[in-house]
Amino acid sequence: MLYEYKVIPAPRKGRKARGVKGAEARFSLAVQQVMNDLGGDGWEFLRSETLPSEERQGLTSTQTVFRSVLVFRRPRAGDLSEFQPELLEDLTGDEAEAPGAGNGAAIGTVPEKEWSDEAEADRTRA
Repeated sequence: MLYEYKVIPAPRKGRKARGVKGAEARFSLAVQQVMNDLGGDGWEFLRSETLPSEERQGLTSTQTVFRSVLVFRRPRAGDLSEFQPELLEDLTGDEAEAPGAGNGAAIGTVPEKEWSDEAEADRTRA
């Protein structure tokens, strides 16, 4: 199965909410809300990573800063790699004839009722 991935920066600050006290609880709430929002869109959380990033410092120098990111994935839309069609039996001869095909009716049509009175037949067709 093929996946598409989404990498977002991890929250840096906690979120305030009623009944949530302390820095750890607020930070946990911020991460939880990000994960639930993306989970509602079909994204599955894989892991968090801390990766180095080179950034400019001043005019001529660079410094390495470590960034925390959250990695999500979901199955790619239109991926048919897992699709396994079911093979039908090879019907030959008399078995291959569809029901109703012997009397000239098309498949999926209802045979017309035989009416004794033509006037009654015309009224029901209209």
